[in-house]
Amino acid sequence: MRALITGINGFAGSHLADYLVARGGWDIWGLARKPVIRWDHLQDDIRLVCADLTCAEDVSRVLQHVRPQVIFHLAGQAFVPLSFRQPASTISNNVFGLLSLFLAIIEHGLDTRVLTVGSYEQYGLIQPEDLPIDEQTPLRPCNPYGTSKIAQDMLALQYYFSHGIDVVRVRPFNHIGPRQDVSFVAPAFAHQIAAIELGIQPPVLQVGDLRAQRDFTDVRDMVRAYYLAIESGQSGDVYNIGSGHALSVQTLLDHLLAASQVKITVEPDPERMRPINVPLVVCDASRLQQHTGWSPAIPFAQTIHDILEDWRLRTRMNLKAQEIPV
Repeated sequence: MRALITGINGFAGSHLADYLVARGGWDIWGLARKPVIRWDHLQDDIRLVCADLTCAEDVSRVLQHVRPQVIFHLAGQAFVPLSFRQPASTISNNVFGLLSLFLAIIEHGLDTRVLTVGSYEQYGLIQPEDLPIDEQTPLRPCNPYGTSKIAQDMLALQYYFSHGIDVVRVRPFNHIGPRQDVSFVAPAFAHQIAAIELGIQPPVLQVGDLRAQRDFTDVRDMVRAYYLAIESGQSGDVYNIGSGHALSVQTLLDHLLAASQVKITVEPDPERMRPINVPLVVCDASRLQQHTGWSPAIPFAQTIHDILEDWRLRTRMNLKAQEIPV
């Protein structure tokens, strides 16, 4: 089976590639803007193609060459604070990237199954009576990123109706794990802890809103859900993906601090606060579970351990690259 993963150099993209390699039987292609695979361990398992997803001509050329049977569309602008600063580019990247894929599929007459990855941010302003959040919960986006994902989601549904494209839509809730960018909450904490442990940052950890409660799932469980959605999901349908349990950001931080090797104090940073923040998010993933049998398997403690070890390794490697003795 030939698969194209857009966003191969991203957090979830690399873990999805790992999962497909481990399963075997997949001819895996990755799409990226630059001709470099960030992850050394994937160099021999992935064939890389380069394109700007917002350029229809680029994408047409790639799909004509690769002719994938499955596309996992993971590429896009996913950082909520950046979407406030750059709303136009967020919407452009997240909507026109998918449109380019659909236009190329139609142009070349491909029989391709497409997974489009939305976000729980589509639900936005959650009311207490909405919990847990299922796929029928009203969409009330609170940021340009959530708005862009609604547009992307509806574009996928429209092309399913109007052109018969075999598309499965998913709305993942918070996923965390090794390799995530430092812009996001768990790696932001782990990065600082690793720096403090090595003595390159004072023992003060900067934080945003710790009261928010989120539904966290290990990224390795998340990409397994993506695979199962492609394998068994109903064409045109949409599936929430999450654990069904909420943990506060404070609890996440407490687990990381408990695993630290030094004493650390916590200090609020106004720059890390969002303009609007939903206090409680809990996923209802029962539709996905009924259609695919998926459920999360990796314990939260294991996820926390792996995140911190990832950032300890990264921080040491960065120091070595700068030739700073540890």
